[in-house]
Amino acid sequence: MKVQVRMDDVSISLGNKGILLKISDNAGKHVGDLRIGKANVEWMKGRTHEGNGKKVRVDQLIQLLSDE
Repeated sequence: MKVQVRMDDVSISLGNKGILLKISDNAGKHVGDLRIGKANVEWMKGRTHEGNGKKVRVDQLIQLLSDE
């Protein structure tokens, strides 16, 4: 599966390690990290390290979010 990030006129293709998003609440407190790779999405709550989070295949996530 091909994953891209689009920002206005900029297009970025993800490499093997993907992209890591740091997630904070509205007060700026760190909630966790979301790693988006070519095949998997991984949620790492709090200070959990990569590989120890909850993983979902990208195609499964798309199906889950598409179901009504």
